[in-house]
Amino acid sequence: MAVCARLCGVGPARGCRRRGAAREQRRGGGGDSEPDTDTDPEEAGGGGGASVEDDELTERIECSRPAPHPAEVGPNGRAPMSLLELPPELLVQIFGSLPGTDLPSLARVCTTFRRILRTDTIWRRRCREEYGVCENLRKLEITGVSCRDVYAKLLHRYRHILGLWQPDIGPYGGLLNVVVDGLFIIGWMYLPPHDPHVDDPMRFKPLFRIHLMERKSATVECMYGHKGPHNGHIQIVKKDEFSTKCNQTDHHRMSGGRQEEFRTWLREEWGRTLEDIFHEHMQELILMKFIYTSQYDNCLTYRRIYLPPSSPDDLIKPGLFKGTYGSHGLEIVMLSFHGRKAKGTKITGDPNIPAGQQTVEIDLAHPLQLPDIENLRDFSELSRIVLEVQEQVRREEQEEEQQQGEDEDRSQQAASSPAAQPQGGEGAEVEETAAGAEWATQDKTPASQPFVLPMGVISRNEDYPRACRICFYGTGLIAGHGFTSPERTPGVFVLFDDDRFGFIWLELKSFSLYSRIKVSFQNAEAPSREAFDEMLKNIQSLAT
Repeated sequence: MAVCARLCGVGPARGCRRRGAAREQRRGGGGDSEPDTDTDPEEAGGGGGASVEDDELTERIECSRPAPHPAEVGPNGRAPMSLLELPPELLVQIFGSLPGTDLPSLARVCTTFRRILRTDTIWRRRCREEYGVCENLRKLEITGVSCRDVYAKLLHRYRHILGLWQPDIGPYGGLLNVVVDGLFIIGWMYLPPHDPHVDDPMRFKPLFRIHLMERKSATVECMYGHKGPHNGHIQIVKKDEFSTKCNQTDHHRMSGGRQEEFRTWLREEWGRTLEDIFHEHMQELILMKFIYTSQYDNCLTYRRIYLPPSSPDDLIKPGLFKGTYGSHGLEIVMLSFHGRKAKGTKITGDPNIPAGQQTVEIDLAHPLQLPDIENLRDFSELSRIVLEVQEQVRREEQEEEQQQGEDEDRSQQAASSPAAQPQGGEGAEVEETAAGAEWATQDKTPASQPFVLPMGVISRNEDYPRACRICFYGTGLIAGHGFTSPERTPGVFVLFDDDRFGFIWLELKSFSLYSRIKVSFQNAEAPSREAFDEMLKNIQSLAT
């Protein structure tokens, strides 16, 4: 800011008062150029009053400087040009290219800058470039709301809740994407398609919206229920966490009471009727979920999640998938790659394995060679192959632990002997990286091989692919109701194509089919690999 002050001839620069007095005399004594102190974007363009219209900028701001101090004269005999000597329309272009968060500091330089920053053209550009608002913001003039109001009181104020979130609904979790949609900020809850149609597109519904109806402040509305928008509240609890509250929960109730509410919820969430669930013996699981989730219809807390970062060496593109989980229906799983491991983390869950837990883990260092199609139908043959690999993995883990113990002993000896060279460190890291990329040395797109589920393996979706690319040894997490006695059991990861994979749970004799969620989620990228790993650790610890 001191640089700006020096360039425009105000602030701490030498002779600023003399220049200011001269300018006031030329302007007829109008305007004061003392620095302003506002730091909020809401005040960057001045406190209230109408915005400067674009056509008014054709009139030049008279800012000629008096005779420069001899020390300020350059080699060519001329003083450096002041920013205030530029045409105001050019200053509008310059200021409009700056981040909106920097404009309050610029407004503190002088009243001339502050006056220019009232121009809606600047804030219209910031709304478009920073938040993707492509609507015709000139329509706001009818309501008396300026683009600066939209930026400061809506977009900038609620910028921290934009992105991907997981609601805290006990073991069930969820997936929420908060986005800028026109002149609204909307929280969209994404739901899997109805079981077992795993390849169908995701369903979505609005949970809340924020918009600016007048200049005072933005309005938060709850969208839950069937009676239209009603009064709500949003509180940013802390970094990467916020909560919503409904102030009119009577809008969530139906005239037919809880029975009508349950029938409606059953139809919308599961695509079923009461007769269907009694016929399929699913009534207990579904009724339990309805009762549990109904407790959160007035207040919810959300925690930020990120999409997994990708690497050229990944087996397939990581991301979000919807998968079949028996009587629990379809659930959302995040597939991410970690060296020689791939992990499937639940974003939505159930009373057995709650949201946030790692449902499957794939060992990319141990591909499986499936038997021919006839022998593959024999479950005992597939089980024999998998158990052999399981025993091999156990031996390797024991050898690795033993090697780590020897490395620690050598490190201690090296610390006591300055002449000795460390044996671990970078070399060990390179070795692990090489092991992690072992599968990458193979053909990334091997020829497809026939695939069929062994006899006795249950699948919710019989329409699974009949050819696969490659299979890997993996483990799946199983547990009793309430996440009791959790245990990792062996299984088979089956890669069908870039958008579908499956997992055979040997102990359960069950098959889960996963299909990629093809939605372009906004503001969902992780700032770094470390931030993503920390997020995974946090949601798993909360689930535990």
